[in-house]
Amino acid sequence: MIQRIQPGPRMSQVVTYPANGRIVVISGQVPDDRSLDVPGQTRDVLAKVDRLLAAGGTDKSRITHAYIWLRDIADFDLMNSEWDKWVSPGNAPARACVEARMAAPDIRVEIQVFALVGD
Repeated sequence: MIQRIQPGPRMSQVVTYPANGRIVVISGQVPDDRSLDVPGQTRDVLAKVDRLLAAGGTDKSRITHAYIWLRDIADFDLMNSEWDKWVSPGNAPARACVEARMAAPDIRVEIQVFALVGD
């Protein structure tokens, strides 16, 4: 059974479904405070990811893969400085990071993750 947490008209914030346990899919998250620099926006987004993972019944140690979009790929090291502090030691997910045109000019970081619940 598919479960949608915090559904909206365009996307759900979290989607879980059975697959030898459950998979939690968190939609792309952008910062609430868009006035922040790249490290600040990254911290903001990762805090949201933590909350949404908890709402889906899991945590960052169970992330299987992540997609990261940056407005400017030159910010890669700045984003990674926060990601590396946040990621669960020994549980780094598969990950892709690309430069993209964002939905709004003040968004510099967007992150989507997939995680497991159960075994």
